[in-house]
Amino acid sequence: MDYYDKYIGQMLDNRYEILERIGTGGMAVVYKARCHRLNRLVAVKILKEEFADDAEFRRRFRTESHAVAMLSHPNIVSVYDVSRSGSIEYIVMELIEGITLKQYINRKGVLNWKESLHFVTQIAKALQHAHSRGIIHRDIKPHNIMILKDGSVKVADFGIARLLSTQNTLTQEALGSVHYISPEQAKGGPVDARTDIYSLGVVLYEMLTSRLPFVGDSAVSIAIQHISAIPLMPREINPDIPAGLEEITMHAMEPDLKKRYASADEMLHDLEEFRKNPATTFRTIPAEHFTGPIIQDAMLMHQEEPVKRSETGRIKPQKAMKPGMTTDEYRRSKRRAGRTSTLIGVFCIILFLVLALVFMWKYFLKDMLSPEENFVTTPNFVGQYYDEVTTTREYTAVYNFGEPNYEYSDKYLEGQVIRQTPPANRQKTLTEDGIDVELTVSLGKQPDENTMPNLVNTDYRLANIQLQNLGLNLDIQIDGEYNEDVTELYVIRQMPEKGEKLSEGDTVYIIYSKGPEITKIAMPTVVGYNVNAAISRLESYELSYEVEYEYNEEYSANTVIFQSVQPGDEIAAHTKVTIIVSKGPEIVTPSPSVSPSPSVSPSPSPSDEPSPSPSEEPSPSPTEEPAPSPTEDQESGPSEEGETENP
Repeated sequence: MDYYDKYIGQMLDNRYEILERIGTGGMAVVYKARCHRLNRLVAVKILKEEFADDAEFRRRFRTESHAVAMLSHPNIVSVYDVSRSGSIEYIVMELIEGITLKQYINRKGVLNWKESLHFVTQIAKALQHAHSRGIIHRDIKPHNIMILKDGSVKVADFGIARLLSTQNTLTQEALGSVHYISPEQAKGGPVDARTDIYSLGVVLYEMLTSRLPFVGDSAVSIAIQHISAIPLMPREINPDIPAGLEEITMHAMEPDLKKRYASADEMLHDLEEFRKNPATTFRTIPAEHFTGPIIQDAMLMHQEEPVKRSETGRIKPQKAMKPGMTTDEYRRSKRRAGRTSTLIGVFCIILFLVLALVFMWKYFLKDMLSPEENFVTTPNFVGQYYDEVTTTREYTAVYNFGEPNYEYSDKYLEGQVIRQTPPANRQKTLTEDGIDVELTVSLGKQPDENTMPNLVNTDYRLANIQLQNLGLNLDIQIDGEYNEDVTELYVIRQMPEKGEKLSEGDTVYIIYSKGPEITKIAMPTVVGYNVNAAISRLESYELSYEVEYEYNEEYSANTVIFQSVQPGDEIAAHTKVTIIVSKGPEIVTPSPSVSPSPSVSPSPSPSDEPSPSPSEEPSPSPTEEPAPSPTEDQESGPSEEGETENP
């Protein structure tokens, strides 16, 4: 890949400014961007070129994305926009500040069952909402589940996985997802809502045990295990898991579609029953979950011996006296077997105590003796590209990368890491502030002769370092100018051009971008305008707006009575302005009054002139109340749209 990302600094559809890369997936690269129309930060997922060049894939990409954009749920990442800019296919999504569930499990290890229940319930609710609208995720895994700071979760990439599934086979590239694949997916069969339920069961299994149910050297071997193998029961790995939650996990992971949860509603029902009463159990787990491999081994080892099943379903071989053996020989053999069994029993007890001590140390004693220490092993960054390292969330969540050092290198390509401090595989204590890492980055090979390097689209500070490292005592002139197309602080142009020869003391000019020039405008007057005319006026001035309503007796309904920025004030384009709109006078419902009795109050004579009751007093019509006359800069706003407004 290129050292400098070609998308950073671009403006898509004259609306979304690409700021930085925040992640890479199997089919797309995710960037942090700013929406200039709504003045908010968003995530933009851009299709990789190998997918964007496929016309059929682009068509299905837009169809699936538009369908997912209709989803609206607090546990699903929102899709705001689906569009194309030139040859770039992209979707605009909600920007999530958090880490993936996979990163959380890797950092914390085994999650306690209450936390696992909290997460899995939210994921199941997201699936329930999507399934009710006919959308199957097809790639539920911890990597696609984001955890926010408040403990809530959001599921990402709904519907998009369907497109990826048509492109990939079960190769090493699919290894990340195949750990969570359903048996029907592994066999290439049709999928439905139960496919997501199986994958969710695997995610719950991993949260409760910090282990995957099936592992292997290749994606194919793991997929085969999903079809035919039986995983170890979660409570055999972590005895602290309640039996009811283990049953829910294995019911969701049932290989037989007919025995699996039929819907997210069914699974949510059991999760809710368990939440109310953690001692609840739901159903007997099929005996093959306990005895599948054990039965096979016993039958192979003791084919000639009668067998019994214990109460738990396990096979208990019964020793029989062999033909030709006397009673004494049988008794001596039985005593030897008894002594052997005793020794084996003592060994098993010792082994159990050792394992129990290791378990207690790992999960309880270690935290009690050093509760604040959490050790991590520093990865090997050497040979990786600097921009990949510093934009990978798995790294940035733990490590603090300061300004890098730069050197020429004959071994490493431009942009690759040469050295790191601390070194790789070093145990470090993880604190709340993270771990500081210093990286040295390659500038590529030392030029054979002194020529002008290519500095365009380079941070001007890095460009300055590159020129100084040439050792020619150059006179470096640096200046900035406003530019909407090039990212702020990046070089727009240079003089001399790339490849021109440099001599001692030459003058070099570097012009870098100061970003888009902030346009200042004079705030227009909208007080007295009809709300629609006011909004049109604000939009014509490229201003954002927020509308609030309140009762007002002086202004007729739908008339602007207040603006948060005074007319004539100098403000930047796209500034949000709050306008308050009149709802008209508040209507007060009179309380019922008691009519006087005819015998007490005689009716007035015809000659008497009745005095008007309070309800008959004439009230001024809103149209008779003159609205404040607009100032000169109101132009013809109120008269254009305010003439037909209702009082």
